[in-house]
Amino acid sequence: MTTPTPEAQSEFLRAMTGRGFMHQCTDFAALDAKAVREPVTAYIGFDCTADSLHVGSLVQIMMLRWLQKTGHKPIVLMGGGTTKIGDPSGKDEARQLITVEQIQQNMAGIRSVFEKFLTFGDGPTDAVIVDNAEWLDELKYIPLLRDVGRHFSVNRMLTMDSVKTRLERDQPLSFLEFNYMILQAYDFAELARRHGCALQMGGSDQWGNIVMGADLARRMDGSEAYGLTTPLITTSGGAKMGKTAAGAIWLNEDRLSAYDYWQFWRNMGDDDVGKFLRLFTDMDLAEIARLEALDGAELNEAKKILATAATAMAHGQAAADAAAETARQAFELGSQEADLPTAEAPRDQLEAGVPAFVALNLAGLVKSNGEGRRLIKGGGARLNDKPITADDQMISLKDAGPNGAIKLSAGKKRHVLLRAV
Repeated sequence: MTTPTPEAQSEFLRAMTGRGFMHQCTDFAALDAKAVREPVTAYIGFDCTADSLHVGSLVQIMMLRWLQKTGHKPIVLMGGGTTKIGDPSGKDEARQLITVEQIQQNMAGIRSVFEKFLTFGDGPTDAVIVDNAEWLDELKYIPLLRDVGRHFSVNRMLTMDSVKTRLERDQPLSFLEFNYMILQAYDFAELARRHGCALQMGGSDQWGNIVMGADLARRMDGSEAYGLTTPLITTSGGAKMGKTAAGAIWLNEDRLSAYDYWQFWRNMGDDDVGKFLRLFTDMDLAEIARLEALDGAELNEAKKILATAATAMAHGQAAADAAAETARQAFELGSQEADLPTAEAPRDQLEAGVPAFVALNLAGLVKSNGEGRRLIKGGGARLNDKPITADDQMISLKDAGPNGAIKLSAGKKRHVLLRAV
């Protein structure tokens, strides 16, 4: 391993160091020289354990994006084969084995994420998606032991964090999991043969596996092979990226709305704005430096810029702009309605929907359902400032505004915010 230096000559490694992606590299100078000399083909592997990736994988995706933006070729390696085993890295116990059918479904969901960040095609720097099941499923055991296994030292394998941690804690490590690092290393050798791949990238927790893969590619075929890892990315409060108290921050919109995704970035701590603009947007570094130097209310505007830029990348500019506008409206509406009285109703009741006259009663604007009907008939009832024209009009949580409340009115001066509990 060599220590990264800010004097990188290649545009790619200047981006990696300048934007905070660089942690470890097997041979920084040689990789830098290669990246200056010719396009480098590089890959990152993604196991298919869920039907969407979350923000914790975004650093790796952005590495592939910058690789392509600086004139090189990214390979997205889908772990259709390795997911059948399960990566023991960072795990205290074996992963639950999932079916082949579920792996295929997950892979389909994950593929759609990369289309937002990378350009795919047949050109020299166009990204490609490859499934390691293509070669891992076809391996024969005895040839694998003879051709691949002889290059691995069990002594060295036992020193890897993914193995050592389990053994030190007296936790079981199956032979199935023990083989994971061999198959992951073999991926590098196959990609070098099939695609001329010379670089594997990943998180710092994958350093041992990446080094083994580079060593194997060199030993088997004499391939030029390098490894590069990112640091563990955390918030200023020390929390790992990707999950919050409310759950995972998924990249697929069917798992997490663009608005909630925008809010995740908007709510970042003050000290995280500059770092996350460098890592998770394409914004110019000079502009980022200007934004992170702001404070007070101006820094809040920088957070909105981060949120909109990050959301545009994952969900498109239109969805990002819509999320920003919804947030603006919610803030303004919250300011305007901060003093309005509120009423509460059971969430299941509002999810199912209730007739308008019942909703008015729940809000306390009328004393009976009959009075609610008469108010509607007389034209005095409003839902979110629009007239209620029929007493059987259904009102539900779908009518809630950006602030999560349903605004009901009786006449011009009596207003109540109805909330679900």
